Amino acid sequence: MHSMSPGRSISDVAGPAIEIRGLSRRFGTTTALREVSISVRRGEIHALLGPNGAGKTTLLRILAGLTRPSSGTARILGRDIVNQAAAVRRLVGVIPSGDRTFYQRLSGLENLVFFGRLYGFGYRDAARQARETLGAVGLAGHEHLAVGKYSQGMQKRLAIARALLTDPAVLLVDEATHNLDPDGARRVRELVRAAADRGTGLLWATQRVEEIRGFADFVTLIHRGTVRFTGTTAQLVSLASPTSFLLRIRNGRVSSQQPTAELQAALGHLGALTSDQSGDGEHYVLTIRDSATLGEAISAITAASFQVLSCHETRPEIEQAFILLTEESTS
Repeated sequence: MHSMSPGRSISDVAGPAIEIRGLSRRFGTTTALREVSISVRRGEIHALLGPNGAGKTTLLRILAGLTRPSSGTARILGRDIVNQAAAVRRLVGVIPSGDRTFYQRLSGLENLVFFGRLYGFGYRDAARQARETLGAVGLAGHEHLAVGKYSQGMQKRLAIARALLTDPAVLLVDEATHNLDPDGARRVRELVRAAADRGTGLLWATQRVEEIRGFADFVTLIHRGTVRFTGTTAQLVSLASPTSFLLRIRNGRVSSQQPTAELQAALGHLGALTSDQSGDGEHYVLTIRDSATLGEAISAITAASFQVLSCHETRPEIEQAFILLTEESTS
């Protein structure tokens, strides 16, 4: 998709997509953001992770030019968000959590043409770009349907289409998959990943820890307005406590009277194993030691004439890290 925007295209600009340094925002006596620093490269999906009330939406509103920071700086491709606000607006696309700005009685095409005209397109260019973008987000064939008749997933795709109209250098995404079914959420992630592949820098705000694994390139976890972690998903996972698994094990030792003790003896230093609360004699909770792997533990169990029938992680490591970082007290 090629932009016809009168503004500058992605290829015309250089530097980090987003550069935030010491950004704070206060509302009266309440500090919503406290000295936040984040850097997002072009072509990168950077997840902004945190619970409700963490300050994620406030940060996105500041970057979109809707709220001014109390202190600190933020730049979009080198443009200061306060002193060069008009230039920044031409570089940024916003996908809000809940979008009530579409005209429900107008069709999807009519809505996009309207917004295209606001962005500075001529009518013909606006109509052509609107049709092309609707096709890109999978709404071809629905362009003449009134938006009021769109499903939630279709309205979310329409919001993405509007954000992509100008082929923005930066996308700010706020809880994009909220209230979407798994297929709709997958479609949204594919669309923003395609934008990143074209060079767009993305800041993806979410409280859903499960959706960033295998999707986000980097993660910043924010809690009570303060950055608690910045790094890769793998680095976030490394903060978690030892991983636990629920195993279903069949005892191959006919004469065995104490399978739990025998299993623990087989594991040795690799981990700890206890019978779970089901009481069926087949389900066990396995906790892996820091220096061991799941494969080593299972190999030790099977070598002792036990058969592992199933294995499930009791709580994803990334969820453990999220809880660890958001439950700790902050100064």
